[in-house]
Amino acid sequence: MSDFGVPEPANLSDLSGQSGETPVAETSVRLALPAEANEIGEIQVAAWRSAYAGLLPADVLADLNPAQFAAQWRAALLAPGEARNRVMVALAGRTLVGFAAITPSDDPDADPQRDAVIAELAVQPDATRAGHGSRLLNAVVDTIRADGFGRLTVWVNSTDDVLRAFYTEAGWAPDGAHRELDLYGDESVRIKQIRLHTDPGTA
Repeated sequence: MSDFGVPEPANLSDLSGQSGETPVAETSVRLALPAEANEIGEIQVAAWRSAYAGLLPADVLADLNPAQFAAQWRAALLAPGEARNRVMVALAGRTLVGFAAITPSDDPDADPQRDAVIAELAVQPDATRAGHGSRLLNAVVDTIRADGFGRLTVWVNSTDDVLRAFYTEAGWAPDGAHRELDLYGDESVRIKQIRLHTDPGTA
């Protein structure tokens, strides 16, 4: 995938570089391939259905379409635009179990040359508590440090104590910023979020 600085094989079987069985790491994190967009879309929908249960109507969650998400991820992976837009995936063996997307921050108080944001970090619900999220987060921090960012942020739902604890236990802290998302534009469903941050130089 030349846009991300790594080769893009014709298909996933080409990753081995040779025919036949090759050793596969039990767990790993690497840059995503366009061919993995469908899996990324499936994981995002499953993670959203879990994270937003009780916050969004059940019929809205049921109507989330993995194929629509996949199409957006495929387009982003094929043409990422900003060179520092990255999508990383976590694998258990050869199975994709999580992903993270990072990009220069577009928050009003951010400096996009210095500040990056985790736009999405999701793990397949039945693969949580196996270290995949932590490995993704560590790889994200390493990547944005190498890309020259000096600060990394993420927005989390104010009621999601589990996700907030995941970040704070990794050394992140609230920076005082908060926002409220009007999901339908009619005030019917609003989600409060807080922003956490970390210094990649010390994380």
